[in-house]
Amino acid sequence: MIVDSVPRIRYIVSEVWRPLIALFVWDCLVTITYYVMPFKAPSLPLTLFGSALALFLGFRDTSAYQRWWEGRVLWGAMINSSRSLARAARSYLPDAEGRDLQRAIILRQITYVQVLRCQLRRQDSTPELTRFLSEDEAKPALARSNRANGILDGTGRRVDQARANGWIDTMQQASIERTLVDIANAQGGMERLKNTPLPNQYRFFPTFFTRLFCVLLPIGLVETLGFATPIGSTIAGLMFLAVLQIGEDLVDPFADSVHDVPLTAMTRTIEIDLLEALGDPAPAPIVPVKGVLW
Repeated sequence: MIVDSVPRIRYIVSEVWRPLIALFVWDCLVTITYYVMPFKAPSLPLTLFGSALALFLGFRDTSAYQRWWEGRVLWGAMINSSRSLARAARSYLPDAEGRDLQRAIILRQITYVQVLRCQLRRQDSTPELTRFLSEDEAKPALARSNRANGILDGTGRRVDQARANGWIDTMQQASIERTLVDIANAQGGMERLKNTPLPNQYRFFPTFFTRLFCVLLPIGLVETLGFATPIGSTIAGLMFLAVLQIGEDLVDPFADSVHDVPLTAMTRTIEIDLLEALGDPAPAPIVPVKGVLW
């Protein structure tokens, strides 16, 4: 996530420079053709076209931002639920006989959020899975297609075993289980966002109409702007291409790009809070790198 107060030009240019160069070349060709082989430029209702396109792009960008914001809200809920789970483990398992299980539940939750982060970003989660868990503890999750869910299932079984051993009562088990359900619901929402893209119409038509408008733009402006057409048309096209790209950047909040939800920073926050709850040394928070918080 870019945290600079002012967007950096290089980020914008890096994403739209190819279509922008193509647009500038097209603008120059139209201008040269107009002066070498004079033609009557058609009177195009560019204002009407531009207004309609702006509404279309605005609606699409709003839909994309809603997906991005929902991803951020779900991870906010994950942070709160992780803290609640750690607090419940410490409160319900304070005795020496349950101390190992308390520690196991908290470390499994740290592993769970780190593995979930890797899954959402399509990264290898094996290093995170074996960082806090032993080989025997990690083996059941490694055998699952959804490793994060496997870790969560294992946590639920350990809580049930604690109830069977008499370390917690059924009310305490139900309290922890509600927290685990909240965690599972948050994961389900994240997976829905990751695996369900915007409908194809939301992706194809804005791109098609924006490019069509950029093609028509110099034809409608050349008679008015003359030799300044390449500059004026390219600047106007840049605005529409930038708005189009904003939707592309936000549509997947877990894309492992500079625009996505800062999963690494949020999972590190969970790790710090839970390790401190155990009294263990905690790593430093993630800080922005060149204006980007990962």
